[in-house]
Amino acid sequence: MTDIVKQILTRPIQLADLVTKAADEAQSFKQDCQELKAKTEKLSGLLRQAARASNDLYERPTRRIIDDTEQVLDKALALVIKCRASGIMKRVFTIIPAAAFRKTSMQLENSIGDVSWLLRVSASVDDRDDEYLGLPPIAANEPILCLIWEQIAILYTGSLDERSDASASLVSLARDNDRYGKLIIQEGGVPPLLKLAKEGKPEGQVNAARAIGLLGRDPESVEQIVNAGVCSVFAKILKDGNMKVQSVVAWAVSELAAHHPKCQDHFSQNNIIRFLNSHLAFETVQEHSKYAIVSKQTMSIHSVVMASNTPDQTNQKDHGDDYKQITTTTHPMGNQTPNQLQNVVANTMAMKGQTPDGSKSTQPQNSSTNNHHVNHPKSSQQSAKSHQNHHQHHPQHVSLAGTSIKGREFEDPVTKAEMKAMAARALWQLCKGNLAICHSITESRALLCFAILLEKGADDVQSYSAMALMEITAVAEQNAELRRSSFKPTSPAAKAVVEQLLKVIEKGDSDLLVPCIKAIGNLARTFRATETRIIGPLVKLLDEREADISMEAAIALNKFATPENYLHVTHSKAIISAGGAKHLIQLVYFGEQMVQYPSLILLCYLAFNVPDSETLAQEEVLIVLEWASKQAHLSEDHNIVSLLPEAKSRLELYQSRGSRGFH
Repeated sequence: MTDIVKQILTRPIQLADLVTKAADEAQSFKQDCQELKAKTEKLSGLLRQAARASNDLYERPTRRIIDDTEQVLDKALALVIKCRASGIMKRVFTIIPAAAFRKTSMQLENSIGDVSWLLRVSASVDDRDDEYLGLPPIAANEPILCLIWEQIAILYTGSLDERSDASASLVSLARDNDRYGKLIIQEGGVPPLLKLAKEGKPEGQVNAARAIGLLGRDPESVEQIVNAGVCSVFAKILKDGNMKVQSVVAWAVSELAAHHPKCQDHFSQNNIIRFLNSHLAFETVQEHSKYAIVSKQTMSIHSVVMASNTPDQTNQKDHGDDYKQITTTTHPMGNQTPNQLQNVVANTMAMKGQTPDGSKSTQPQNSSTNNHHVNHPKSSQQSAKSHQNHHQHHPQHVSLAGTSIKGREFEDPVTKAEMKAMAARALWQLCKGNLAICHSITESRALLCFAILLEKGADDVQSYSAMALMEITAVAEQNAELRRSSFKPTSPAAKAVVEQLLKVIEKGDSDLLVPCIKAIGNLARTFRATETRIIGPLVKLLDEREADISMEAAIALNKFATPENYLHVTHSKAIISAGGAKHLIQLVYFGEQMVQYPSLILLCYLAFNVPDSETLAQEEVLIVLEWASKQAHLSEDHNIVSLLPEAKSRLELYQSRGSRGFH
């Protein structure tokens, strides 16, 4: 920066010397020129002082102030050169308004004030002697810019405590106004904030991380923050930082990912997904080991997931479309049937979280995204010994690379809960629409953790877990390979997820209801025909609910009944048996417009899939479809336009043929 600043200062210093020399040669307005000379000399002295202190000058205000100063000196030089004219005729025709000297003098005075302020703001806080910096004239039209410059300058030159205070001031500014946040980025505030986040005291690190999270409010800002190196700094903190700082960093990651999803892969490449998974699993899986599956020898969650990669081959005709072409392979658990597997789960759940003494957990060795070994000592006194023994007995296992868990068990419960909530929040935003990250999450223990936290977590972590599951299942809905690898019916983690989603849906009065309905709908193609628990609770939500709940329930049921679902006929019969037709008719006739569309589409699916249903005939669904075809607003939907005539035609054919049987 020294060379850049010196280069910036070279021309104004030269201009100041020229003004001084020209003022001495003035033939007219000599007194006015001498006044300009005096101020120019004072300004020149300050510029030379700035050149000597170029190492410490804060570049952004330096550029602005010196550019303005250079323009003022250009005008002053032009003015005094006019005064050098000799001869009566030249003096007569050289007209200089008296106001020109007053204006130039005032501008030089302002430049003196600006450069003086620049020297003060760039000095260390100790050298200022608590001197109030005030506002430089250049900031008269935008005083907030001066305040931003001052705080960023402190970030460059102050002590750790002073830098912490400055970052707290920037937090306030960024929180108050989006434009202020953009100014902080433009004026070079991100690099010193990242430096403080990396090397400051915990309070300063928290303030810096919070400021960075607040600054990333649009894709362009996030892109600049990522380019400044935020990913590596945050990864380092999440790996072995103070847990209070880690919590704010996780929140900041969630903010950046929410406002610019393209940064997801940058965070993933810096191992942040793995570190967040580790925080999510800490004191989660161990405390709820009823979800672990044990055989004759205790096995880890991952061992069982790997062991149950192959679904049971019996009754394949009852499998969803994701499983109808899967071939048989052998695995360590042998040829266990689903019932046997469920019995093992039930027996383990009866243990109420207790594991046999001396049981050991087997960690994965081959997955680059699943090296999430987290040691959960039975007591805080045994933590170091337990961690050491694990590696002595299992040298071939790969631990979570560098993740520091030492001392985490000693954190207070509030900090632990906040860390878990923010880790869930960050993973929710990072997995949105990102197949690779969803694979990383589902191949680790994080998927199981989300299920556990959805059941047992505090309010925030429950909400973020539900949202994360909604996003992961949305990606799985679009990717058959992810569905088959992570949400097959025999997967313990997937079964735990479905169990908790159903609990929320059956309860029916939770703020978690909408994301859980969406998640179940996203998994519609994974359920077997023998899975009868899903349809009933969703159908129940069609009745006497808020419009958004009814709409989401109808949309989810559409994913079961659509012809794209291999078991659409079976699911359609289940919807009819659960009383869905009656509810749908009411919603089509009397529901709000946003509910009418998915309800009518679902009714069309039922009519098309089960046209010979006696229930549909008794409920006079055909009359409903006739009425709907005459409603202009309903016929505007292109899905309804193509589906409604086919459903009517199919229903007319079968019901007229079997009308005697129906009545």
